[in-house]
Amino acid sequence: MSVTVRVPAKVNVQLAVGAPRPDGFHDLANVFLAVGLYDEITVTPADELRVTCAGPDAAQVPLDATNLAARAAIALAERHGIAPRVHIHIDKDIPVAGGMAGGSADGAGALLACDALWSTGATREELLAICAELGSDVPFSLVGGAALGVGRGEQLTPVEVGGTFHWVFAVADGGLSTPAVYREFDRLTAGTQVPAPVASEALLAALRAGDTTALAGALSNGLQPAALSLRPSLADTLAAGTTAGAAAALVSGSGPTTAFLTEDEASARKVADALIASGTCRNARIATSPAPGATLR
Repeated sequence: MSVTVRVPAKVNVQLAVGAPRPDGFHDLANVFLAVGLYDEITVTPADELRVTCAGPDAAQVPLDATNLAARAAIALAERHGIAPRVHIHIDKDIPVAGGMAGGSADGAGALLACDALWSTGATREELLAICAELGSDVPFSLVGGAALGVGRGEQLTPVEVGGTFHWVFAVADGGLSTPAVYREFDRLTAGTQVPAPVASEALLAALRAGDTTALAGALSNGLQPAALSLRPSLADTLAAGTTAGAAAALVSGSGPTTAFLTEDEASARKVADALIASGTCRNARIATSPAPGATLR
């Protein structure tokens, strides 16, 4: 018997970052939008916990107990007195270390898959609590759709979306460490008054209306200056997509993937082709949002 779960990537259409807290985290106003790029997680009974991975950049995915999918299986097993003897296989299609929550997606997917495999009877609230223990982005990977995350991003409120949004994601060579980007944010903002993060009412209204033009004018990412400081070449990618006709461009989360909002599918294809031709990225992927969260196949 095996269980497979499909789980989406995300883009942060707003990422407002506060000053560092005493625990080292930052308060956030983080508007997540799930997008239609997916990893698939398959779990099968085994003699011991084992993780395998296939797909683009699979070699960059850790296969030991640091993998969020393995940590999710262990956390659920401990809560229910089960030995986590399971083979977790990740079919990877979300960019690795790209600011699109691929690792978090794998954690949420493995959690839902193991819950089904072991018939634990865990409530949605219990699964979300485990997700929050695993990482700030993991709860949203379980929920999908659109949501506002506050605290360190794990406290979610659903957000209404009134239409379909078209995106192009430019995949960079190599990754960016999320902790490194936050450290650079702290360095760049040292000695300044960092305002408390607040969700943008204009952005939330644009999502509700399904208005691409309004959303383009409201996108923001407080980590973008830090990501650009660590990877200045991303500015060329952003410029290439904008020149090709994207309605808006920003770094996705902590990067280095860059996200381009477009008016429709035809525009998305034009922008993707131009990005690939520009030589400023390794690949360009087209996707729409919102997308469902972790789903049993």
